[in-house]
Parts: sequence; C-alpha cells; structure tokens
Amino acid sequence: MKNKHSKHEWKSNTLPSIVMVGPVTLLLLFLVVAPLIFVAVMSFCQTDQYYNVLYRFSVENYIKLLNADYVKIYGQSMIIALLTTILCILIGYPFSYIIARTKSKRKQLLYMLVIIPFWTNSLIRIYGWRTLLGTNGWVNSILQFLHLTNEPLDLLYKQGTTVLGMVYCLIPFMILPLYTAIEKLDDSLLEASSDLGAKPGATFFEVILPLTSSGIFSGSIMVFIPCLGYFFVSNILGGGNSDVIGNLIERQFKSGNNWPLGAALSIILILLTLILVKTYQKMGGEMDNLGV
Repeated sequence: MKNKHSKHEWKSNTLPSIVMVGPVTLLLLFLVVAPLIFVAVMSFCQTDQYYNVLYRFSVENYIKLLNADYVKIYGQSMIIALLTTILCILIGYPFSYIIARTKSKRKQLLYMLVIIPFWTNSLIRIYGWRTLLGTNGWVNSILQFLHLTNEPLDLLYKQGTTVLGMVYCLIPFMILPLYTAIEKLDDSLLEASSDLGAKPGATFFEVILPLTSSGIFSGSIMVFIPCLGYFFVSNILGGGNSDVIGNLIERQFKSGNNWPLGAALSIILILLTLILVKTYQKMGGEMDNLGV
C-alpha cells in the first residue's frame, strides 16, 4: 500500500511538472543548446583552399584572432561600447529617476515612452537616423535654413555617428534596470539624510548612488555586450569606418565564407558575456535584473 501511495503521489506531483516544463526544455535544447554546441565545435574546425569546412581539430582559428588588424577592431569595439555605456548612464539615470519618483498618472506615460521603441524594428529606426543625418536630411536642411552652415555637413560614417546609433538603440536597456533599482529606494533614508543636514548633492552621492549601483551595473552589462555585436548600426551609420566585433563575425560568415573563424569570434563574445554576468553575480547582483 505504501509503494502504491508513493507511486501515485509521484505521478500527481511530478508528471504535471514534466508535462509543463518538458516542451520548453526540449525547445531550449533544440534552439539554444544545440546551436551553441555546433558553434563551439565549428570554432575548432579548419577550411580547405575552397573554404569548405573540414572537421579536423585545430586551434588555428583562435591563434588568428591575435592578428593585429583584429586586435585593432577589438580595441575600437571596446571604445565604442564604453562610450555608449557611459552616455546611456548619463542620459538614462536622470530619466529613470524622474519616472521612478513621479507619483502622478504621468508615470505610466513616461514608462511607455521607454517601451514604445521596442515596438518598431531597430533596423528601421537606424535607417531613419541615416535619413535625418544625410546631406539632404532634416538636420542639414535646418542648419542651412538657419544659416548656421553654408553647405551640408558630413555627419555620417563617423565613429561618433555610430555611438549615437548605439545609444539610441540600447538606452532602453539602461533605463529599465535603473528604473527598477531607483523605485526600490526607501524614502525614509532620503528624509533621514535631509534631516541630518545633507545637501542634495551629498544625498545623491552618499545615499542614492550606492543604493542604485546594482541597476547601473546591470544596465551597463545589458548595453555593453550588445554594443559589441550590433554590426548593422556600424554598417549603416559608420559605413565600415567604426567596425565592432559583430562586423568581423558577419563578414566571416558571409563575404569571407570562413565559418570556423566566425564561430571562434562568436565563442569569444559569448565567453566575455559569461565573465561579465559572473562578475555581476559575484558583486551580489540579482539575475532577474538582467532578464536571465
């Protein structure tokens, strides 16, 4: 009787969980784990003179990643990602603070202004910036109309334009974690700081900033990592003058037809992501803030 009861209890508790979780697990294995394993295996393969993939173990692809031209693009990628992250913090923090501390009905409206860009494909929005900044675009037309310039300015295909596009695409990923962290602030701590005679600047740097540092760090990860892979922004606004690691990967898989080398670059990018996420965990960050 006891065995029958335990067997029935196992069926009633475990079977529904397997039925609910099983399909999702299989889907993740098929769409996430299997492709990652394939990319990892591909990164250790070779190519022949016709760029056909040869399934022979080699670390040659990882050695090629130390090429001086590639290292230059790594550095350029890091600079673009760092500038983008800093600008997203400087722009996103005040906006997040206003949203989080607003008590009126406008709070939902402000929050929606952050979400709405996600409803439109980022590629279309970047092409919009290309139209605005072009020689015949609105920006140059307004500048000439106001007699601030005598001829159209060359605004496209520069590193600054690429950073502008990156900030535009990725700033929501900074605002949302910051909003979550700022909203959790205890008002009594701010009141105590004010009662003790602290000025607004001191309150911000001594109380608010340390308590919201987790939001800053999680937002930085969510901006920094995608910035290294957003090759389409560099292609459209940078014109190949401000490549990121994503551009290298794209070229190897497309025009270069060197899949093993592209796979090795992808693995390096994945490892960098894992290192940053692990660092975030070590610092006591919550994985929910990263959407993981």
